[in-house]
Amino acid sequence: LESSLLTQPWASVRFGESTFLAKVCFRDTGYILLISDLSRVWYESADNETVGQRSKELNKRLTVHVSSFLNHLCNLMCPLLAGQPGATTAFSCHRSPSGLRLHVKSELSGLPFYWDFHCCPAPLEMVFRHLVRPLIQMNLALQCQVQELISLLLQKDAEIEDYRESGATLSRDRLRTEPFQEERFQQNFMAEVRSGAS
Repeated sequence: LESSLLTQPWASVRFGESTFLAKVCFRDTGYILLISDLSRVWYESADNETVGQRSKELNKRLTVHVSSFLNHLCNLMCPLLAGQPGATTAFSCHRSPSGLRLHVKSELSGLPFYWDFHCCPAPLEMVFRHLVRPLIQMNLALQCQVQELISLLLQKDAEIEDYRESGATLSRDRLRTEPFQEERFQQNFMAEVRSGAS
């Protein structure tokens, strides 16, 4: 399950006044949920036995096979992560020192349906694998991309300057651009990063 979760993208979700990043993977054998407020990371991995037991505790009037519960949970969570939660579904969460509980209220077969995700703090190895390593890899890739674009801009400026020195003129003055200044670009970029972080 966790290896399948690695391929799932993070999604931004909002519960009340709080915004989280979350991703989830459902299978016939259970599910795994990873959720973070960028200060802490929580997770829950539940197998069929856990799902069956909890479904009996929370939904005494429902007698549905565990696979149907998992399928219904998947149908509730996936639209939420896609930014389109169902109109008849309500989500809420409660943080505590021991973890995070995500409460779901919906309907199944015309009856009220309740579910609680019991999330505990994620192990460091899981945080590194799902959050830290991908962020570092993406950061390095973007740095390489920025350097390539800077190099290309400087080459274009040199090419334009060569045309000008050869006597070429622009047919449309609105296309004229100022030479790219790498140092000013880096300073402006860092200023935006700092203001965004604050």
